[in-house]
Amino acid sequence: MGRKKKQPIILSDVAITEIAAEGKALTRVDDQVVFVPMAIPGDIVDILVTKKRSHYLLGRVVSLKKPSPLRVEPLCEHFGVCGGCKWQHLPYSEQLKWKQKQVVDTLERIGGITLEKINPILGSEQTFYYRNKLEYTFSNNRWLPDEIIKQGIFIVEPGAGFHIEGMFDRVLDIRTCHLQPEPTNQLRLALKKFLLDEGIPFYNLHRKQGLLRNLVVRNSLDGKVMAVLVFGEADEILMKKTLNYVADNFPDLHSIMYGINTKLNDSIHDLDFKCWKGEPYLYESIGDLRYRIGPKSFFQTNSRQAFHLYETVKRMAQIAPHEVVYDLYTGTGTIALYVARQAKRVIGIEYVEDAIADAVENARLNLISNVEFYAGDVKDIMTHEFIASKGYPDVLIADPPRVGMHDSVIETILQAAPQRIVYVSCNPATQARDIKALASHYRVAEIQPVDMFPHTHHVENVACLVRK
Repeated sequence: MGRKKKQPIILSDVAITEIAAEGKALTRVDDQVVFVPMAIPGDIVDILVTKKRSHYLLGRVVSLKKPSPLRVEPLCEHFGVCGGCKWQHLPYSEQLKWKQKQVVDTLERIGGITLEKINPILGSEQTFYYRNKLEYTFSNNRWLPDEIIKQGIFIVEPGAGFHIEGMFDRVLDIRTCHLQPEPTNQLRLALKKFLLDEGIPFYNLHRKQGLLRNLVVRNSLDGKVMAVLVFGEADEILMKKTLNYVADNFPDLHSIMYGINTKLNDSIHDLDFKCWKGEPYLYESIGDLRYRIGPKSFFQTNSRQAFHLYETVKRMAQIAPHEVVYDLYTGTGTIALYVARQAKRVIGIEYVEDAIADAVENARLNLISNVEFYAGDVKDIMTHEFIASKGYPDVLIADPPRVGMHDSVIETILQAAPQRIVYVSCNPATQARDIKALASHYRVAEIQPVDMFPHTHHVENVACLVRK
């Protein structure tokens, strides 16, 4: 006898009241919290419960009974399928409001922090076409909507676009993306047509075979564009044919780079890239500094907002000419160099060796000689011996990845005892956790949220900690 199938739970005529962490909408039914993606405050919806937990429910909207008066028409035709811009149906002023609330709530709830000064979030002056980098995947088998699959129609068609959220082997074929200026769409669509016309295989994500695997498009504020082609196999004839097509049909490209990735993952940081045409670098200006950007360089993807972010860091740091500054997780040295002219000396530490090479070049490019860069894991390099030899920091700046700082790094910071810490984070939850660990010796004097990614739930936050 088969197991009895559970009946689906439908919550009817539910009013969405707010937006929680990770961008999900939130409501309460019979004193139980329900999280729902793709809804906004003011919506009246029917919800299908997909998961039950002890303290909350997860669900999805199956019927929009009455749309919120806040709703606006999304610009993108792929909205609701592509997971990149989930808040396009929410006015930008409301996006900023909920991002600010997310930062404050997270710091107070997880960090147990009493906030002295909370600055209004710095919104982005451009809400579309603000990105300076996008990465597309070329797949031999694009994602198909459920309604087609349920009809038993099995279509194998190539696609070029973005991975469907949570699906490594499903790529949404993108016609137009509004996040990056042209020629990003023109270049992707032209390459797709060229491959189809020539019968050149798209990449097979399961078999790990096929010629073109990824296309990365980078651009600078002065209009220069770099196209980075990542091939899945080393077919010299087809690679040359593809690269020549791009060069002939897009003569204004500043740079055409290429590399070969036969690994199981799409990471390009350990690949060797060659220049097919033009120069191997772009240059971006932030404030009065110029930064060199290569195919693998880490750089803030919203250049205009990066200026406001770096200005915030410099203002909070209050660096005096006699002070030593440590910049942890320095990347390509962008922040370290931005504050260097105020300091006696700056020490930058970064795990990725290629990033440190870019940082050294950026220092040379800007004639800055009071910065030292070190490659390696922060927790391994920033030892007591290292600090004793390089000088104790008066100011410490940290911009760690989403996972935050290692416990040993926090312990070393406490022992190094800088007077001020400026903590930049793209994840308020791990930032709150780390600040709580520093709270025995530091108070939070000020926070400044910065919106680097309009139409998403992501938010950057800068916190100024002052030694008690």
